[in-house]
Amino acid sequence: MKSYIKIFVAGLMLATTASCGDSFLDTAPAGERTSGSSQTMEEAQSLLTGCYDGYQQAYCYGGAHFLIASELMSDNCFAGGGTDDNTNFMALDEFERGYVSEAGMMEDYWKAYYTTINRCNSLIASDASTDWKDDEVTHGNVIGQARALRALCYFDLVRIYGKVPLLSEPSVSKIKEAEPAETFELIASDLKFAADNINFGPYNEATWNSINNGLISEWAAKALLARVYLFYTGYYGAQLEAVTESEVKAGLESIISNGGFGLLDDFSSLWPASSRVAAEDGSHAWAIDNYAGESNKEILFNLKFDSNLSQGTNQNGMIAMVSMRNTTFAPYATGWGVCSVNPRLYTTYLPADRRRDASIINLAGEGITNSDKFNTSNNWREYTGYSIKKYSATGFNDGTRWIDIETPGAGADWQYKESQDMVVMRYADVLLMAAEMGCSNAQGCYDQVRDRAFGGNTNYRRNITKENILEERRLEFAFEGLRYWDLLRIQGLNAAAAILAANQNGTVVQSGGVDATVSFSAENMVNKQGLLLKPQNQITLMGTDYLTQNAGW
Repeated sequence: MKSYIKIFVAGLMLATTASCGDSFLDTAPAGERTSGSSQTMEEAQSLLTGCYDGYQQAYCYGGAHFLIASELMSDNCFAGGGTDDNTNFMALDEFERGYVSEAGMMEDYWKAYYTTINRCNSLIASDASTDWKDDEVTHGNVIGQARALRALCYFDLVRIYGKVPLLSEPSVSKIKEAEPAETFELIASDLKFAADNINFGPYNEATWNSINNGLISEWAAKALLARVYLFYTGYYGAQLEAVTESEVKAGLESIISNGGFGLLDDFSSLWPASSRVAAEDGSHAWAIDNYAGESNKEILFNLKFDSNLSQGTNQNGMIAMVSMRNTTFAPYATGWGVCSVNPRLYTTYLPADRRRDASIINLAGEGITNSDKFNTSNNWREYTGYSIKKYSATGFNDGTRWIDIETPGAGADWQYKESQDMVVMRYADVLLMAAEMGCSNAQGCYDQVRDRAFGGNTNYRRNITKENILEERRLEFAFEGLRYWDLLRIQGLNAAAAILAANQNGTVVQSGGVDATVSFSAENMVNKQGLLLKPQNQITLMGTDYLTQNAGW
C-alpha cells in the first residue's frame, strides 16, 4: 500500500486565489491563523504540509502542467490526444498562437504555483514567531523545505514564462513582474539555504520509506541547486551571486560521497509499467513485478500523489493524459494518448540500450496493434505507434486498472485514480551533472549511468563531450521534463530551435487515421523566445503595468 503525506488541515490552509480589485492574490486565511501570530512548532509543521499539498496541485489532472508542457516543447513528443480535443496541446508543441483555445491556458497551474508560493511565504514569515522549543533540527528542516518548495515553484514559472511577479513575503498587493535574473537569485538563495539547513542524514531505506518519502532533503536541495545553476549559467551566460560554481560542485560531490544514494541495477525497475508482466490466467495479478517502489535509493525527491480523495486535486495528472488512447493491453491501462512519442527518439537508442524499452511502448513491436485490445476509434491525434511507458497506467486486459486492486475504493472515475509518484530528482542526474561540471571522477560518474543502461556491458562507454552529455541526458531522462531545458541551456535558443526542427520535421503521423507530416517552425519558437503564453486572464486581472504578455504570442 502507498504511504502519503497527509492532506493539509483545512483550518490552517492559507487560501490563495486570484480575485478582482487591487489585490494580486487574495491571501486571507481560511481559518483563524494568520502569519503574524505566534504558533507552535507542530502548527508550523502542519503549514509545511500545506506547502507540499499546494505544490502537488500544480501537477494534478486537468491539462498541460509543467512536465507535460516541457515534453511537448521538446523533440521527444508531439501533441497527441484526441481529434476532437481542444488544440491547446498543439499550441504548446508548435509555439503557435492560432491553436490556443482558451484565454486562460494553463491558468489553473499558474494559480496553484502562486497559492503555494504564498503558503511558503507565510510559513517563512512566521519563523520568528514560532516556538521551536530549541529544536534546531526541526527548525532548519521546516523552513528549509518551505524555501525549497518556493524555489521549485519559481523555477518552473521562470523557465516557462520568463518575467513573472516575484513575491518573497506574504502580500495581497499587485507586484510587477521581475527580470529572470532577480527570480533566479531568489531560487538559488532558497535552495542554498535548504541545502545548508535541512538535516535528514544519509539515505536509509527504512527511514526514507516511513518518514522522508516525498520530502525534500538536504541532498535533494543540493542537486536541485545544481540543476538551477546549470540552467541559469548556461542559458543566460551569467553567474549567480547567491552561489558559486565551486559550491555547486561541492554539493554534488557530497551527495555522491556522503548521501548514501546509488543507481538501481535495473533501469526498468524505476517504473511500474516497465516492471510488470500480467499473469497468463487472466487474474488481477502480476506474474512478474520488479518495481522498486516509489521510495528507493535512486530517488532523491519524488512528488507524492493519492487516489481520488478529492477529484482533480490529489492524483498524478501525467498518468491519465499520456497513457495509450482507448487501449488497454496488459500491463498497460487506457488514457488520453497525449504526448505521442516521436519515432526518432525510439530509433536514437541503440537496440542494446535497456532504457529504450523501459521508457517507450512500441505498439507494433509489443503486439498491441494486432490485438483486439487496440482501439483508437480513428480519433487519436498525431498517433505515431509509440507511447510513453514511464508514466503509463497499468492494468489488465479486462479493463481493470491496477490502482483498483492496490487501493480498493479509489473512485469510479479512472481519470482521477492514478497515484504513481512523479520523479523530480534521481541519482542518475546527480552523476551526469557531476560529469558535466567536471567534478571528481567525472568520467566515472558518466560511465556509471552508461554502463547501467547496457546491463553492465562496458563496451558502450563514451568520452565526456558536450554532445555526448546532451544525448545521454535525453536517453536517460526521456519524459522526465528535462530535454527541452537541456537543449536551451547547452545549445542556446537558436541552435535548440534548429535541433527541434531537424528532429521532428518530415515525421509522418496519423490524425483520425489520416497521414500527416510534421512541420515544426524554428522561427516560431525563436520569435517567442522559447517561452509560453502567459494566461491572458491573469494579465487582464493584473493590468499591463504589472504583467505583460510574452513576445510573439
